[in-house]
Amino acid sequence: MGRKILFTTGSMNQTIQMHQIARELPEYDCWFSHLFTDSPIINAAIEHTTLINGTILGEQFKENSENYLRSHNLQIDYRAETNDYDLVVYCSDLMIPERMRSTKMIWVQEGMVDKYTVRSKVIKTLGLPPWFCCNTSLNGASNICDIYCTASEGYKNYFSKTGSDLSKMIVTGMPNYDNLKQFINNDFPYHNYVMVATSDMRETYRIENRPAFIKKAVKIANGRQLLFKLHPNEKYDRAEAEIRKYAPADTLIFQAGNTNEMIANCEELITQYSTVVYTGIALGKKVHSYFELKELKRLSPIQNGGTSARNIANVCRDFLEFSGPKEDFVKTYKFRPVLFKYTEARRVLDAVSA
Repeated sequence: MGRKILFTTGSMNQTIQMHQIARELPEYDCWFSHLFTDSPIINAAIEHTTLINGTILGEQFKENSENYLRSHNLQIDYRAETNDYDLVVYCSDLMIPERMRSTKMIWVQEGMVDKYTVRSKVIKTLGLPPWFCCNTSLNGASNICDIYCTASEGYKNYFSKTGSDLSKMIVTGMPNYDNLKQFINNDFPYHNYVMVATSDMRETYRIENRPAFIKKAVKIANGRQLLFKLHPNEKYDRAEAEIRKYAPADTLIFQAGNTNEMIANCEELITQYSTVVYTGIALGKKVHSYFELKELKRLSPIQNGGTSARNIANVCRDFLEFSGPKEDFVKTYKFRPVLFKYTEARRVLDAVSA
């Protein structure tokens, strides 16, 4: 095989996105590793405590990711201990080991990030490690990577304001959220409900008043059918018990299933800190979020017919084949997005959603 690329993984969304990109690079020797750090403190916490379990570094996320990789016969090199790499594609720049920083690095946006708060600003100003925030508010803001692939022009400007150089930003689109109209025609059996997509705040050590949130959803529904789609990382028994206590008896509850198809069939979408709010926006649903809706619409991922993975792969390929100093690549690079062919099938989908 030729040059080696390492793709980092985390959640299933991140893992699937990285797999999509790698499939577009068959001429390279592609490997995968769950997110890792060389910090002795964090590694000790991972190996000897349960403190990290609720984060993306936790054993459950690693196990789910590696099970997926094995099921697709993909090569795993956890912590990059087997090979030297010509390129590393990161799904997070919150903790990039020093030993990897001389390698060419590309960051890929995988979803929305947590709110940028006073705490985020203080940590950024003091030069502390971004993971001190204990959330994703500084993901994409470290300026460590050579290239940052973003979901939209809105996010390109957002990440440049939070810390990364605008010159490094390339709007490629974001795999998994770049062709959302494909979910309009589906086999999900329920329709015309108010959907609630929850977040795993408690599992990731954040404060949430879940009873109050459920009561708010009931009020918004105003007698209409409610459907709760729980975050896969949530403790199902606890969440179900709370919903049964505060929501109508006929409320539907799912922890598994295609969230995008559920959103396509709903009348109204209620979210907390979930990237799936962009599905609702793209499909023209009335949405609720803990984020400001005007800002969400500005940031919404571009819809390019599912070509984002190929766009990112083309950037990877061009960067790998660039022979000059890696810092010079963005100075002259002219990104050309893959053209999306507007097919008759797409016209039908657009007509249905109009």
